[in-house]
Amino acid sequence: MPRRTATMLASTLMLIALLCAGVFIPVPYSEMSPGPTVNTLGDHDGEPVLQISGRKTYEASGHLNMTTVRVTSADYKMNLVEAVYGWLAHDNKVVPHDTLYPDGKTEEESTQENAEEFSQSQESAKVAALKELDIPVRSWVVVSTVVKDSPAEGKLHAGDVIKSVDGTTVKQPADVAELVTEHKPGEDVVFTVVPAKEQAAAEKENRTATTTEKVTITTTSSDDTGEKRAIVGISAGTDHTFPFSIDIKLADVGGPSAGLMFALGIYDKLTPGDLTGGEFVAGTGTIDDDGTVGPIGGIEMKTVGARDKGARYFLTPADNCAAAAEDTPDGLTLVKVKTIDDALDALKDIRSGDTDALPSCTAG
Repeated sequence: MPRRTATMLASTLMLIALLCAGVFIPVPYSEMSPGPTVNTLGDHDGEPVLQISGRKTYEASGHLNMTTVRVTSADYKMNLVEAVYGWLAHDNKVVPHDTLYPDGKTEEESTQENAEEFSQSQESAKVAALKELDIPVRSWVVVSTVVKDSPAEGKLHAGDVIKSVDGTTVKQPADVAELVTEHKPGEDVVFTVVPAKEQAAAEKENRTATTTEKVTITTTSSDDTGEKRAIVGISAGTDHTFPFSIDIKLADVGGPSAGLMFALGIYDKLTPGDLTGGEFVAGTGTIDDDGTVGPIGGIEMKTVGARDKGARYFLTPADNCAAAAEDTPDGLTLVKVKTIDDALDALKDIRSGDTDALPSCTAG
């Protein structure tokens, strides 16, 4: 066989071998891509996203779209060819698998966590919107979760209202951990709680729960921070009672990043006129009960998804601004927001047409 032919044959075989390796050898990466966007002022799957009853509402036009990111599943095995294609594709992003699924988290665990965050974001969106409208919301500190095999298991339950710890009134979730860690591991701590069943019955009957119980728990130690500190094995959160019904109907979405857009949608539905002035506004960002907007992941994917659907303005958490501004889709204006007040001010400028004053995002 001539040397040139042999060289070409060897090169071809090597190329085939490399391609096969690229197809069949998995690499530890996952992919993110633009997901669906949903107008919080409109319908999804045949029913309104925001359903409010017991309070006068107003028609709202325009768009206040929440945005999402698609990710490959936890058990998906990406190959080298797919990874290279993803790195080269403009609208996709390839990231280490552990970025999306840290500590070997399974698909089911990730889905459950995202569902819990999504539920909490809805509650905070409602609180933030109603506070902005000076509508009173009753709030209290509750047991959010109880760790399996912890000292609190069987003694405290999710939904129990925490009134005090060692006789000191609890006003916010952080107070619980602070009071528990005043103890040394092995010492007793006394919780005064309204049992979850009693609280639920009181809410149903529109009365204040009065039945309390004292629960004594012996603390154990945790050295996850390198320091032994007293814990009982619960996480505390906040629960609310609203003066009227607000339901958010949106399936197959997880995570906390729609909080800002839900809050704005609720605000718009409860006030006359249009927040957007008929414009197509999209955005993202977590929100807490006080209306502070926090950063999210996948900002580049969300801006692409929003622009593809027709958005002209994108409400961007301040901490995501630099990353978003590095590759802003053509025709999309990024608007920096730190609070719900910032977002409302920006929407006022947008509907008035005075967009030169909008706080913009700049690349870092």
